[in-house]
Amino acid sequence: MVPTAPSTRATLAAAVTQLGLRPLNNVVPMNAPGVWFARKLVATFMAVGGPVLRGTAVTQVRSGAVRGEWVRAPGVSFGRRAIYYIHGSGYVICSARTHRGLAAQLSRKTGLPVFLTDYRLAPEHRFPAAADDVEAGYRWLLDRGYAADDLVIAGDSAGGHLALDLLIENEQRRVPQPAAVVLFSPLFDLTLQLAAEQELRQRDPLISAKAASRMPRAYTRGLPDDTPRLRLTVPQGMPLPPMLVQVGGTEMLSADARALCEMVRAAGGSCELEVWPGQVHVFQALPTLVPEADQALTRAADFLRGALAARTVPEKVS
Repeated sequence: MVPTAPSTRATLAAAVTQLGLRPLNNVVPMNAPGVWFARKLVATFMAVGGPVLRGTAVTQVRSGAVRGEWVRAPGVSFGRRAIYYIHGSGYVICSARTHRGLAAQLSRKTGLPVFLTDYRLAPEHRFPAAADDVEAGYRWLLDRGYAADDLVIAGDSAGGHLALDLLIENEQRRVPQPAAVVLFSPLFDLTLQLAAEQELRQRDPLISAKAASRMPRAYTRGLPDDTPRLRLTVPQGMPLPPMLVQVGGTEMLSADARALCEMVRAAGGSCELEVWPGQVHVFQALPTLVPEADQALTRAADFLRGALAARTVPEKVS
């Protein structure tokens, strides 16, 4: 059950974030030194808030255009099922390494190996580099013998946008869809207009919408604002796997989460939305700071396991 109020630690974490990180995030420039600093800052924050579980197995993957790593919590082995994880970044600042701790927690709770894609980042690589890499990673898993019914997708922030883009591309290219999708604080509108409107109602503890919009712009520079893939559209009646969306109650991307779920439902899909009171952006990655992170990941893991179980074909009784 989603809590009705945040824990004391979560409230404290949001306050400290607003006092310490927000002013810094708002002024870091998107030039080469600024991008380097932002990447180091977020990597440090993620390592402190969500360290990798001791005994986690990490296997690097370099296969043609596919880059990433397999992450397996202690005791988890390879089988016929897996999670495909698409990390967030604003398209600029994160990597497979920053999200290794979150992937390990998800692996532990599901008992599944996690393939964590390491897509190319802006400003070095612009649109559609990240989307192409995410699509290549999914096809690589299919080519390695994983059935789509045995794969589930999880992602956060910009990874949410990339995950939905992948589902739309799968439909257009007649590629089978995964069994389920879980999204943490998904970015839906790359122009951040929805986020800016939400910020008029509630101040995000991490960063302002204006400052955050510089990161997707580094990825989409040169594209008109009405480019369809900047704000995705799911065609009516498009077959979609069941989705679970979790978002923090304090963050500006709560507007994106709502809009994404509304669009999926309007198209005929199933999308559960959980708004966690008092939580910051992708709080699931911060179990040492926020106790609700563990609860939210447990709910996400249960959702993914349930979806995979529903896809299991029962054996015929002779």
